[in-house]
Amino acid sequence: MYQKTPQSITVTEALKKMEHYCAYQERCHKDIKDKLSSMKLIPEAKEKIILHLLEHNFLNEERFAKSFARGKFRIKKWGKQRIVRELKFRQISEYCIKMALKEIPENEYLETFHELAEKKFATISETNAFKKRKKLIDYLLYRGWENQLVFEKVNELQNN
Repeated sequence: MYQKTPQSITVTEALKKMEHYCAYQERCHKDIKDKLSSMKLIPEAKEKIILHLLEHNFLNEERFAKSFARGKFRIKKWGKQRIVRELKFRQISEYCIKMALKEIPENEYLETFHELAEKKFATISETNAFKKRKKLIDYLLYRGWENQLVFEKVNELQNN
């Protein structure tokens, strides 16, 4: 067997690939840097490409953060804590995180939380009340819902 050598890629080709990569789905700076690193380009070329993507609005951190927050809340039913944690992991600025959280209406947030908690509580087949309580708490905390909300809801469900 022979070892395949990585193909060299021109800056223009890399730029086109990155434009398509950004146009397909919102991306954060970290995604772009990781993708460019896998292309084995020189640092000057990476900087030039990132600058081009920013100038032509392919890359916009605030837009990414807002889209991420809306999507994870509506589709995956994540709480604000999990969304913040994931955005910080992607090295998103505090300002962009605050703007992203404003995308989630408070009434919709609480409504989703109550629906999710009640639905999960109904599906836990545990007979031991303490174990059932723990399973629900663990589930809701893992999804990033606030401690105070979780414990209030669990007590409410337990007492019904």
